[in-house]
Amino acid sequence: MNNNNTSSSNRIALVAREYLVPFILITSLFFMWGGARAILDVLNKHFQLTFGINKAHSALMQSAIYGAYFLGAIPAGMFIKRWGTRRGVVTGLTAFAIGSLLFIPVSYVMQFELFLLPLFVIGCGLVMLETAANPYVTLLGDPRTSAGRLNLAQSFNGLGCIMGVLLGGFFFLHDDVQAGSGTKIALPYTFIGIIVLAVAFAFTRVKLPEVKQIKQSEKGNTGGFRRLFYVGLAALVAYEIAEISINTFFINYMSDDGFLSPKDAATLLSIGGLGLFLGGRVAGSLLMRRIAAPTMLMICAIGTIAAMIFTMMPLGTASKVALVVCFAFESIMFPTIFALSLGYAGGNTERASSILMLSVVGGAIGPLAMGWVSDTISNSASFAIPLAGYAVVLIFALLTRRN
Repeated sequence: MNNNNTSSSNRIALVAREYLVPFILITSLFFMWGGARAILDVLNKHFQLTFGINKAHSALMQSAIYGAYFLGAIPAGMFIKRWGTRRGVVTGLTAFAIGSLLFIPVSYVMQFELFLLPLFVIGCGLVMLETAANPYVTLLGDPRTSAGRLNLAQSFNGLGCIMGVLLGGFFFLHDDVQAGSGTKIALPYTFIGIIVLAVAFAFTRVKLPEVKQIKQSEKGNTGGFRRLFYVGLAALVAYEIAEISINTFFINYMSDDGFLSPKDAATLLSIGGLGLFLGGRVAGSLLMRRIAAPTMLMICAIGTIAAMIFTMMPLGTASKVALVVCFAFESIMFPTIFALSLGYAGGNTERASSILMLSVVGGAIGPLAMGWVSDTISNSASFAIPLAGYAVVLIFALLTRRN
């Protein structure tokens, strides 16, 4: 990626006309997995209150769902390469629905560890969806606009996150958290399971074109490309550690000191934080038609690092505001790093995508580490973990700007 491509991309459609309908269909999946992942951030606080567990213990929920990503990424890539995108999507949606419906029997037992099983099954479904959808979107148009196109699709992921947190806050965060808690957990996941099954059936009735891989333009020697691809993988792991850790303990940070109630903190997360996240992705997809993706990534990485430093400082309301603002800067990171990394994969899109999806293991590691630091030191000190993650993203941005 270089600045010479930027001016010419101004005249190029973000999505090729012949692929507009497939783009819309696949983009709906971004909304769905955004909601599925975001509702977990509210459920995390609910389980802390219901079961009386600490932050490190409750973070096992994130480890279950993102651990499934790590274990399932390579098999998902192999499945999609053999059977195609549509079958991969249907299989992922089916697993997503089964995991959601498993909340019904588990909610009658109400033992924390048992809830990890349906979350793991949901994670197996989501990794299939993401492995299919992310690279597919990058191929639905000119390669020079792939980062902007993926950011646009990921904007609907942000919208799904907002809806997931609002739904979770409505069902899980009330003053009477103990009363009827099993029903509160099962009901939203029952609705989710039914809706996802309906969408899976719809995808069995449509035909998605298997887009031919766009041959990447030559950028130098092959070895250099391979190095930057793996640096991109490291940047994605670091980003996932940062993003999922912040989302997981946002409500704790805003409510543990009495600044907000847990329910109000969930509302702030959805409307404030994730609202900025959604707006940032929409703006990013437009700005990257004029600003080179590596430059945009560098600016945003610097913004997140500054936000984390302010969050860790004892500045009262200013520290809280800094954490919310961080969502705007981090919004474009995953799709931009993903698209840039695919550009250094030598055209091996399916295999590269499944390898890049291994990065979501950061979502299993980060919350455990951040929860431990928060339990043993302080909430503020725990934000050193996402700070380090954003620093790695900045390094990747600087390296890609030089190529």
